[in-house]
Amino acid sequence: MTTQVEAQITGNIWKIEKAVGDSVSDGDVIMILESMKMEIPVEAPCSGKITAIQVEEGQSIEEGAVLAVIE
Repeated sequence: MTTQVEAQITGNIWKIEKAVGDSVSDGDVIMILESMKMEIPVEAPCSGKITAIQVEEGQSIEEGAVLAVIE
């Protein structure tokens, strides 16, 4: 099953913690967003393998943007 990881808030990609090909478990931090001077972890909503990362560090994103794909 393919799961898209979406941004829950508008902000900037501060740091990407995982890479394409990495295995993740439910709750693992994939990346960190910065919004309103707060760091917000983006967690894997399920276990699987990261097959795509759709953003780069420093990129501005809108709420609902697809950040990564887990299969």
